[in-house]
Amino acid sequence: MDDISEMDEDQLLDYVIRLSIEDSCKELPSTKPTSNSGEDEPQGGVLPPGPPSPGDTHTLEELCECPAAFGELDAGGWLPLHRAAVQPVKQVLKLVLDASYELNLEEKTLEGETALTLAVQAGHVENVKILLERGASPHNTNDKNESPLLLAIRIGSYELVSVLIENKALVDQVCLRHWTAMHEAAKVGCSDIAVLLLRNGARITHLTGHGVMPIGIAAEFGQTDVLDLLIQKGGDVNAQSYNGESVLYDAAGSGNPDCIDLLLQSGADPDVPSMSRHLPIHRAAYLGHYLALELLIQVTSRQAIAACGQSPVHSAADGGHVECLRLLIESGFDVNAILE
Repeated sequence: MDDISEMDEDQLLDYVIRLSIEDSCKELPSTKPTSNSGEDEPQGGVLPPGPPSPGDTHTLEELCECPAAFGELDAGGWLPLHRAAVQPVKQVLKLVLDASYELNLEEKTLEGETALTLAVQAGHVENVKILLERGASPHNTNDKNESPLLLAIRIGSYELVSVLIENKALVDQVCLRHWTAMHEAAKVGCSDIAVLLLRNGARITHLTGHGVMPIGIAAEFGQTDVLDLLIQKGGDVNAQSYNGESVLYDAAGSGNPDCIDLLLQSGADPDVPSMSRHLPIHRAAYLGHYLALELLIQVTSRQAIAACGQSPVHSAADGGHVECLRLLIESGFDVNAILE
């Protein structure tokens, strides 16, 4: 293998680390390697003789004698520490950490990511363990206000979540739009992670910036297993957000009939309107969720619909859903209903 374009992902990552460091040393003539890999290469790097193999640490060991290089950003705004965090060879990360003693582990890329948030997003459990052992904070967020724990849940890694919790990550840390780890678990549908969070004290009543609890997020994204878990743990099936949208309204938006049926069986009220005077049946009709609409037609009272001043026929017509219109008409809804 004599061409960088023939490298696999692991080899290329090791290669990028070398180039990032050697670019900073500026001890050798500067040339720009070419790549057909589709990934950006650092500018002004020095092409080592022959492509590296995965986990080859010999060059890094030599470069450790030039510690100032480990504090220099490459053309992508990353330190060698950041590059080392996202490659899979833990010995590479250890060598870079040893040589980066003048830095703290919370240094960020130009995009606002720390070495720990990068390692978590890359799914490298061993790198995450090493960074935590060396003193990286499990609480510090990236510039998007996303914690390492939230990012681990986003990629669905139970192992990473366990490691972070064992290292005292805060299970109720507020991120994003007042979003917690439990909200993220509800969104991605990781019921096993949700159980782990609950065992470690996570609350199910925390509100997002829009006033939505995790049960509402599970309903909105059609995550039946997490929804069932939260109901079993006492989640309020009739909770409403700040704009009056109920959990059942959120479920109607997802179109998942299993979520809707579960909520109805658990006591959710289909006649609760939002502040815009819409019921779950209106949302299902507008979005064209036929199976959800079938369920809601059976349980929504005509009095509640009349009080809203709008028939679901209007909603289905506005959304352009012919099959939902046909279902509503066949169920006895007035095709000539007047919008109030």
